[in-house]
Amino acid sequence: MSAAALSGSCHCGAVTFRLATRPAQIVKCNCSACRRYRALWAHMPPDQVDVTGQTATYSHGDKQLAFHFCRRCGATTHWTPIKPQPGAPWMAVNLAMAVPDQIADIPVRHFDGAETWRFLD
Repeated sequence: MSAAALSGSCHCGAVTFRLATRPAQIVKCNCSACRRYRALWAHMPPDQVDVTGQTATYSHGDKQLAFHFCRRCGATTHWTPIKPQPGAPWMAVNLAMAVPDQIADIPVRHFDGAETWRFLD
């Protein structure tokens, strides 16, 4: 992967990420997990993301996603699909782990993951 377009880390710095390209948007979801994590998700193909460090995972509900968090400080860094689907090779990185100035110009879309599974904008 070449120079990062965007990077960040968990609170303690043990888990870092680099994105090869800047995302066109950030997604803020209100599902039971995301509203607690206060995550700002950048959905990216896995080959555009480099995550380093040791994480543990948590999955709930329908077990579609594995939420990754730092083993040391507990910060939620990204999620990956448990069973990747053909044609949907996505993961998401929590851009709340980036320096705020780096993401200030990226539009935020609000997703209703709690009820309608639709964007609210």
